[in-house]
Amino acid sequence: MTDRGSHRRSLRDRVPLRLRRPVPWHRQGATWREAKPALIAQALKGATARPSGNWYVLAASSEITGGKRPFGRTVGGTEVVAWRDEAGGLRAGPGICPHLGAPLRQSPVLCGALVCHWHGLTLNGNSFAGWDPYPVHDDGVLVWVRLDAVGGEPPLEQPVLPLRPDIGHSIVAVYTAVGTCEPEDVMANRLDPWHGAWFHPYSFVDLKVDTTPVSASSLNEEGFGVDVSFKVAGRAVVPVRAAFTAPEPRTVVMHITEGEGATSVVETHATPLGPDERGEPRTAVIEAVIATSARPGFSLARAAAPLVRPMMRRAAGRLWRDDLAYAERRWQLRSQGKFPG
Repeated sequence: MTDRGSHRRSLRDRVPLRLRRPVPWHRQGATWREAKPALIAQALKGATARPSGNWYVLAASSEITGGKRPFGRTVGGTEVVAWRDEAGGLRAGPGICPHLGAPLRQSPVLCGALVCHWHGLTLNGNSFAGWDPYPVHDDGVLVWVRLDAVGGEPPLEQPVLPLRPDIGHSIVAVYTAVGTCEPEDVMANRLDPWHGAWFHPYSFVDLKVDTTPVSASSLNEEGFGVDVSFKVAGRAVVPVRAAFTAPEPRTVVMHITEGEGATSVVETHATPLGPDERGEPRTAVIEAVIATSARPGFSLARAAAPLVRPMMRRAAGRLWRDDLAYAERRWQLRSQGKFPG
């Protein structure tokens, strides 16, 4: 009997999957009493009060290559262009040519310099002819740009980065989507973990929030503690414990603290883009999944990373199809003075 019990425990240690008895969606425990609007508002207030140093996530590091085309994005109404020089160094600055206003994002990169396609003004990333670079930071997963005129805060030398696992022993995937809302609406969505199993039943079950911040200022130290199971297929689930924290005003991080993939993180960054043609705000959700595992078999998954990353992005895309609807709905109600919170 002891041998059988030891064998079962050994098998459970090796295999993260558990079989769960099916529970109809409408029979799971309601969470609306625990998801107090005042508590979510307090967490949001604590997050948005943290310093950012005027740093904004611009793109995934992999999106800005050493090729002949730069990367361009409007951040907070400011056109930004970024590219890599011949040594692979990152360069960034205004996306409007100081000569006659050409869109530099449409100009080629030649020999590591950006050459305006209207009149040939050549920029090597240093100040020249009225064009001044922006501070930029590549953390190995994401590229950040510092826009002091947009942020209006005391600047920091580097962005406020969350704790991550070793990237060299992880699989990294970045997903980007754009919605009609403001960053605070994306943040509010992520600071409401109670909606997970109700709004995303295809991904989460058995969700229980058992730790909440005691004050707005303690969000990043304590965060929200959540027990949840990720659905794999059929009755198979992977139970984990996670913590949600906000290290800066436009970032929420889910840390896996116990269970399969412990120390893995999902970073959700909300970057304001500026108004659309109707004058409504647009926000880019740039989500980085940094997955790791202590299991020996994870090395095989890392070897297959080029095949795994598209699946990770598809999973994130399915979640954000719904979560952007949540954020956009929240913004619509706020803009009409009807927000119930």
